[in-house]
Order: sequence, then C-alpha cells, then structure tokens
Amino acid sequence: MEIALAHDYLTQRGGAERVALAMSDAFPGAPIYTTLYEPTSTFPGFAGRDVRPSALNRHASLRRSHRLALPFLAADVDQIRIDADVVIASSSGWAHGMRTDGRKIVYCHAPARWLYQTGRYAGGTGLRGAGVRAAVSVLGTRLREWDRRAANSADRYLVNSTAVRTAVREAYGIEAEVVPPPPALLPGGVEEAVAGVAPGYLLVVARLLPYKNVDKAIRAVLARGDVRLVIVGHGPDRARLEGIARGSSLVTFAGSVSDAQLRWLYRNALALIAAAYEDYGLAPLEAAAFGRPCLALHDGGFLDTVRAGETGVFFEEPAASDIAAAVDELQRTAWDAATIVEHANSFSAARFAARLAEAAGVGQLAV
Repeated sequence: MEIALAHDYLTQRGGAERVALAMSDAFPGAPIYTTLYEPTSTFPGFAGRDVRPSALNRHASLRRSHRLALPFLAADVDQIRIDADVVIASSSGWAHGMRTDGRKIVYCHAPARWLYQTGRYAGGTGLRGAGVRAAVSVLGTRLREWDRRAANSADRYLVNSTAVRTAVREAYGIEAEVVPPPPALLPGGVEEAVAGVAPGYLLVVARLLPYKNVDKAIRAVLARGDVRLVIVGHGPDRARLEGIARGSSLVTFAGSVSDAQLRWLYRNALALIAAAYEDYGLAPLEAAAFGRPCLALHDGGFLDTVRAGETGVFFEEPAASDIAAAVDELQRTAWDAATIVEHANSFSAARFAARLAEAAGVGQLAV
C-alpha cells in the first residue's frame, strides 16, 4: 500500500511541524506534499526526506512569509493531486484540501484559526494582524466555503484534542476521533547549555505572536521580581515584548535554539509557562518528559495534557496576576518528577504511529 503525507507549509518551527515529523517517522519513505518549503526556517529533521512543494514554492518571498501567500493558497492546493492509496494530511486549514483518488485521512490540528478565530489570532495593532484581518474581510466567505468542502472530502477525520474535536464539530459538522500526538522533543539526546542562562528559571516556548500571551508572562515576572524568565521562540511580536521587558535582567530572549539547547532548557527549568489559547498542549508534554511541571491556562488542549496538582498548575485567565499567583502555587507544591515523566510517557510515539496505521488500514489499533 502506497502512503503519502501532506502538510500545509513547511516554513516555520511549531507544534504542527513537530507532529508532521512524527508522522514521517511513522511512515518512513512516504513523500510529504506541501505548498511551501523553506529548509532554513523549519526543523532540520525535514532535510533528506522526500518533501514535494507546489509550484508556489518558486516565490522566495512566500517561502519567507507564508502569510503573504494567503490569497493564493486555496487555488494552489486545488492543483495538488497526490497519487497514493492513502493520504494522511496534517492540516491547520490547507492540506485537507489536497486531492487524491485514494483514501484521505485528515489529522486536524485545528480549523484555521485565522479564519474562525480572527480576532484572537490576528489581534493587536501590528501590520501582520491588520493584514490578516483585511484578507479575511475580503476573502473570508469564499475561503470558509472552500474550507468546509475540503474538510468534508476526507474519508476519516482525526483531531489532536477534545477541544479541537468540539471545534471541528462546530465548523464542519464532523464527528472526529481524538488521537493525541506525542511529545516530539524527548530526553536522551544531546544537551547543550545556553550561554548566559543559569539553571532555575521559568520557561516559555512559543512563537512570538500576540495570541500566545507571552507579554502576560513577562509582566508577571516583572511584578514579582523574584524569579527569572527565559523565552524561546521568534516572531513579529518580539520588539513589543522586548519593550515590555525594558532590558530587565529577569527576562532573557533566547530566540531560536537547537534541539540540544532546548533539551537543556527544559531540564534546568523550574516550570514551563503556557498562557496561550492552544488547541493542543504539546509543550507541557515536552516539559513533562524532563520531569518539569507546567503553569497552564485552564483552557483548550491543556485540559488534555496537564493534570492539576500532579503535572502542573492551572490559571483561569491569561493575565499577569493569575500567572503570578500560579507561581506561588508552584513554589508551595512538592512535585514528583517520576509522576510527571510517567504522564508524558503515556503519550508515546509508538501509540501515535499505531493509531495512524490503523486509520490508514495498514495496522491494528494499539492500546
């Protein structure tokens, strides 16, 4: 049986791209169809794999910023036809529209946030948000129609969390199956210390976008004055966030780091802060794999991947005061690293691969 994989675009380093790599590991040798591929800005793990971008990829400006491609992506995806018995599409709004004469299994990270949660995803006063809002105001109705047709072209629809299952039901009227992905970054690999960072800090791992609420974590740390914060990630919100930090020695912007450096950062952190409205809580599982708890927003995918009092602390609102109070609870709690690691291990790559194989019709469901 010939299996192919699909992904929206490989132009960034995020949770969806981590999952696409896990899918590729589950089906070695399967080609990965996508719209745009920029090796320098996505995970190096894609190098050497059979990545097949579309004709849109010849435009370097779109590879550098996939958001500029928004007006062209639906038409581009419509032109992609995959010759395989089964296509497994890793989709946040585009890959589920790729065409095939075989069976199509969609693995949905979330219905397109920019299309269905425009205010939350593209909030703020920056040019990026304004551009997305303008595009949705002009193209939104047509793209929502295209998106619903694409979703309903699937033979089977899988989602990463109970929160996304609800969102898929509301957006498409589809009853999806929850198949949680594994933490992609695990202990056991090379670890490399990050220059200028001493152990014992709170950690944020996120793209620097307004809806990630990194500013609230910064303000919480500045208000407390007794704990440090290390921020991993890059994005268009960095300049604003650096302005909030005002050069404080309590806040370190580490930017993009290698996997070896990220392992070191997880291992030497007090805890992870996850303050965004996320569809799936991947970073808390990665922190848990290193025995580290998480301070998480009591919402969305974190409800599936964080256990209050065992693997982390929930806060109710993405507000500096709520995060600061969660730090108090973190410090009062005696955390059992072995329990936290055991929780992370229950989201194994082997189980994920077995459930994908079962969905594709090439294996039995593992339990």
